[in-house]
Amino acid sequence: MQGARLQLALQYTQSIGTVGKRVGNMASAARVDTEALAALDRVELGWRHKAIPADFHGLTARALAAGGARLGDFQTPLLALGREELTANLNRLAAWCDARGVLLAPHGKTTMAPQLWAEQISAGAWGISLANSAQLRVARHFGVSRVQVANSLTDPLAIRWLAATQGPEFEVISWVDSVQTVDLIERELAASAALHPGQPPVFSVLVELGAPGGRTGARGADAALDVARAVRESTHLRLVGIAGYEGSLAHTADAAGLSAVRDYLADLGELHARALAEDLYAPGVDLMVTAGGSAYFNDVVDVLSGVIHSGDGEAPRVDLVIRSGAYIVHDDGFYREISPFSRHADDGEPLASAMHAWARVVSVPEPGLALLDAGKRDLPVDEGLPEPQLIARRLGGTAVPLPGASISAVNDQHSFLRFDPAATAVNIGDVVRLGLSHPCTAFDKWTLIPVFSGDARNPSLESLVHTFF
Repeated sequence: MQGARLQLALQYTQSIGTVGKRVGNMASAARVDTEALAALDRVELGWRHKAIPADFHGLTARALAAGGARLGDFQTPLLALGREELTANLNRLAAWCDARGVLLAPHGKTTMAPQLWAEQISAGAWGISLANSAQLRVARHFGVSRVQVANSLTDPLAIRWLAATQGPEFEVISWVDSVQTVDLIERELAASAALHPGQPPVFSVLVELGAPGGRTGARGADAALDVARAVRESTHLRLVGIAGYEGSLAHTADAAGLSAVRDYLADLGELHARALAEDLYAPGVDLMVTAGGSAYFNDVVDVLSGVIHSGDGEAPRVDLVIRSGAYIVHDDGFYREISPFSRHADDGEPLASAMHAWARVVSVPEPGLALLDAGKRDLPVDEGLPEPQLIARRLGGTAVPLPGASISAVNDQHSFLRFDPAATAVNIGDVVRLGLSHPCTAFDKWTLIPVFSGDARNPSLESLVHTFF
């Protein structure tokens, strides 16, 4: 069934031009405001930054990084990033996308860290994907020039703000998944146009295809085409592509999960082909088909690479854009297991977790049980409990493995470390390195995250990453 749908999509596309991998320069990367980023290095560190000991209060981030601080100078609990892993992951996916002729618009909601967004853009990202208008305002402040909002904007205040803010230096593409949504945005933009008659606002939008049991998105191609037709007839919207999210349809890489994902992606390709055949796209614009989180981006490229078109002749240019966000940080849990780079050895080296937490033993109330000073306020638990990896007498000291240890529960401010007292000595004041699962819910607990590099035992502070959740 999947093959038949995909063949139909390719037949539609071939009727208007050559199908195949695009060769040559890809769309230019976005831009960021380097001065806005540099201002973060001048932020004075203080009591509101829980990762920063009082000894460093009053310093700027730049001064602290330049002053020779190391891991051992920090306090617990602590979320720490590794520079070598961040850079390797960043380059890994950039090279993978480049080799396949696809674009990357990493989902910035994973980190909400403009400094890391800038690194992704510097590595060639088309732009940044975001989820809502609050995140969009963060991108605007830091001068991100090209953003995809992977959601429908239905708040009137958000629509009016964007109508007044977007422009050549702030290009925004958002999603629509119903005729009602199109009508709502059209009304708000018409009202904005009445206030500014010389500059009528126009939103570029993608029609989102959903699936039964999934998240947002028009349920079925026929419903999605009705949305596309409504956009085509509107005054203030222009249709520039098709969007979807396959990750809400599966949470595993078994046969059933992959079948659901790939069937859905074939439907996405068919929808694009039908929109082309019906001439529903805005004339004279580059188009995109976008899908792909951090779990199934290889399936997206495998199923949908046929939509890519160079724009030769009469046919419009079409880019395939993936939105993987967790890849730059990766993890020691969910993504370690489900990432395509972990599942397919022929794709080369897997990604590496660039984040770990350090927590201190505050109590050993009974044999085999220790309580750590990090809990749900500090650590992600929604995609699996933390994984004890190493133990040391002090932060920055010699660390040894914790064989057989586990975290059995996590409270607001404590983690329950279970261990074999005959195999491992755990004392009050010891520090434990924890592997974590799900960077999205790790970063949102920290406003400031140190990045370390070099010596594995006591690495040097390279920089401090600010987050804006």
